[in-house]
Amino acid sequence: MLSDLLVANLDNALRTLTGQHVGSNRPYPGRAVPDTLLRPWERQEAGRMMRVNHAGEVMAQALYTGQAAGTSDPELRAQLEHARSEEEDHLRWCQTRLQELNSRPSLLSPLWYGAGWSMGFLAARQGRAANLGLVVAVENQVEEHLNGHLDTLPADDDRSRAVVAQMRDDEVGHAETAESLGAGKLPMPVRIAMAAFSRVLTQGALWI
Repeated sequence: MLSDLLVANLDNALRTLTGQHVGSNRPYPGRAVPDTLLRPWERQEAGRMMRVNHAGEVMAQALYTGQAAGTSDPELRAQLEHARSEEEDHLRWCQTRLQELNSRPSLLSPLWYGAGWSMGFLAARQGRAANLGLVVAVENQVEEHLNGHLDTLPADDDRSRAVVAQMRDDEVGHAETAESLGAGKLPMPVRIAMAAFSRVLTQGALWI
């Protein structure tokens, strides 16, 4: 029913923006890794980078929620909801690491959420191939971004790297699953616009 869908989408938005994560409750990847990052300026830098990752996960929550809301395919909706649940784990892990680093989420999180939901819903209305194609395009961008963070996080920050590495592996899996289900390739103008927005999110979340 439409009312149930609206309630579910509103619930996800509120939980995402207030930090009330559910997910599948997989263990925190950094739990067994000593936090040896001691220099204050390095902890500040790591905090900024994890804030960017957190902002990306806010957008991922919105994206998958919008995609699930926009599709009429029950099988595809279930797959999108499964991926969304894993992304919620990522959101929780990023929040935990931000707290450990005495940092905070981006103040622009409502903007990231709104943009992600709109993008996901519009792609879903274009059909199954476009819906899955968006998953592949986004997850490929995220994989590249996370690989960059693995290289540029402070050298002693193995705890953040453990979190980022697990997130990266999950994103690769999401893209591979979407490709196996029949993802189409998004038009070049759409991919260019996505890359531009990714740069806006990265710079915005890095400082705000």
